[in-house]
Amino acid sequence: MSEFKNKNAQELTKTLYDKRVALKNFRFGIAGSKVRNVKEGRELKRDIARIMTELSALAVTATPAPKTKTAPKLSKISKAKK
Repeated sequence: MSEFKNKNAQELTKTLYDKRVALKNFRFGIAGSKVRNVKEGRELKRDIARIMTELSALAVTATPAPKTKTAPKLSKISKAKK
């Protein structure tokens, strides 16, 4: 987990791409009965999730929070008498 926290966004994006390609190749290997280590797929998916979490955390800290406007106060509406 800490291996992803020390990387910048560009390195994380490249690692994410590499992991996704590896997962794709893993899935094709499973379909062709070439892969014996089934845990590899689980680890790849978890690594992808960890990288995406770090990327979103970097995006949140990099962009300032927008100023929120308060809702306008509603004035009392007088009901028209019938």
